[in-house]
Order: sequence, then C-alpha cells, then structure tokens
Amino acid sequence: MSVLVVHHVRELMKDKNVLITEETSLIGDSRVLDSLGLVELCLRLEDEATELGFEFDWASESAMSRNSSMFRTVSSLAAEFESQQQAKS
Repeated sequence: MSVLVVHHVRELMKDKNVLITEETSLIGDSRVLDSLGLVELCLRLEDEATELGFEFDWASESAMSRNSSMFRTVSSLAAEFESQQQAKS
C-alpha cells in the first residue's frame, strides 16, 4: 500500500528531484510536503478509500492524537491506511 502513498506524495511535492522512500518524512523539519500538501494527500487517500469501499479516517480526534506515528513517514501513513482498510473489511 505504500506504493499508493508514494505515488500521491510524488505528485504533490514541489521539488520533484527528491527521492521518495518508505522512510520519507511527512512531518517535521525534513518533511517533503507543506501542511497544505499533507492535507491534500489525506484527501486523495480518502478518495482512494472510497473507491476501495471504506472510509479513511485521518481527521478524527483519535487519528490526530496519533499524528506523530501516523504522519511520521510514508510507511507509517501507508500502514494506517492499510489497517483502516482491513478493519472495515
């Protein structure tokens, strides 16, 4: 599932020369997206989730309380997306 997140991060990045890996930071000083880009990424993942038949919950109080782990890297966001998908199945 991280391929999906990598794809959307790559499209939203301003600097297209940065290599995106599963450990690429989404928050903090070394992040590759600004806050608007991170919101856009989550909205895109919401759309992907709808197509897959579940609701991606990235804005709830419980999701935000876990933001340091959920939004830390591409792989942590992908893992949360996949976890929510499996929970809804």
